[in-house]
Amino acid sequence: MTTTRTTRQRKSLSFASMILAGALALGGCASAADATTTSAVSSSSGASISTISAADESTDSSTTAETIAETTAAVEAFLETLSDEQRETVLYDYDDETKTTSWSNFPVTFVQRAGLNLNDLTEEQQAAAMKVLEALLSDEGYATVTGIIGGDEFLAENSSSTEDSLGQYYIAFFGEASTDSAYEIQFGGHHLGINATLDGSADSAGEITFAPTHLGSQPAVYTNEDGEEVQPLAGMYEDAFAFYDSLTEEQQATLYQSEDVSDLVCAAGSTCDYPTGTGISGADLTDEQRELLLQVIANWVGLSDEETTDAALAEIEATLDETYVSWSGATTYDMTSGGGIYYQISGPDVYIELASQQGSAGADVDGVTTAGWGHIHTIYRDPSNDYAGSASQQASTGMSGGGATPPNGAGTPATES
Repeated sequence: MTTTRTTRQRKSLSFASMILAGALALGGCASAADATTTSAVSSSSGASISTISAADESTDSSTTAETIAETTAAVEAFLETLSDEQRETVLYDYDDETKTTSWSNFPVTFVQRAGLNLNDLTEEQQAAAMKVLEALLSDEGYATVTGIIGGDEFLAENSSSTEDSLGQYYIAFFGEASTDSAYEIQFGGHHLGINATLDGSADSAGEITFAPTHLGSQPAVYTNEDGEEVQPLAGMYEDAFAFYDSLTEEQQATLYQSEDVSDLVCAAGSTCDYPTGTGISGADLTDEQRELLLQVIANWVGLSDEETTDAALAEIEATLDETYVSWSGATTYDMTSGGGIYYQISGPDVYIELASQQGSAGADVDGVTTAGWGHIHTIYRDPSNDYAGSASQQASTGMSGGGATPPNGAGTPATES
């Protein structure tokens, strides 16, 4: 079913449409539209699902220090394009509590994001804003983000949803962008909430953390304007099933919790007690299984350069014996059957959840799966280092000050977008 879009909805798509058309793919980095579709995996049903990968000629930074330097330069260049009033809107103190309350898995009409709405910027300013993400993220990470944005556009153009937040994304900075002090970049909107802290003063190499970050996708698989099949979060399913399938029957019995697909325990923008001790521990895995588990985790901590990814995984691996993994829902990777999966990875230095959402949130598209396997919410947090320790998470608030009521079919305020 396709509905007629309002003027406001069409306007909200201008930013997303430009990105997906490749207008903002500057400096040789791949967007979701122009990235090369180079790999395919088959589900158990035999369907071939293409995934977006980086462009053939990578422009990625190779070290954390290079990423911090290039991202800082991109932030400064973006700020130069802004008016004084816009700069005041986009800049916050490093320890401003707004960084903890302004990201969510709600649409932006229910939880106000910090900073500037990219739809309110000129094309030059939008391009400069996206250069910040291109500098921060690897080519593959950037393709993931633009793939999520592409799904947002797909829903607005093809689904029954009347949600007018589709296509709206915000950018904000906490602290002064610098190569020798800490600052945070916050970027997000529908199904996306990136909180990246860059600290050039941490040591000789510097440090970057993406804790906490929300990555989601609806639909999980869609066809873009070029006729290519896009699955932005494919690895989160594929790597998880590679890990699950590596376990013995006894290990799977310890891991498995329920046929019912759970929802997120620690949703984006909420406080969290970090439950742990349920499922199978890293101490009960073989070396090969531990590596497969780290590959699952890399889908969240591996958004930037190789050195940053390796450092994050090494820290998590050091406490992997105390890290637990639990699983619910399907035990076979078949996106044509059942309601999908839920898994939780919880330990001293990592907390990850993936939940296949059981509702479509009123965004149905004929012939496309927009619930269950086709609607993904995830969360990544670091119990020991969220926001690089600069703030403590406070719950996001909606229009009523305590969580908004979602649109028709959108589920409960604490979990759905």
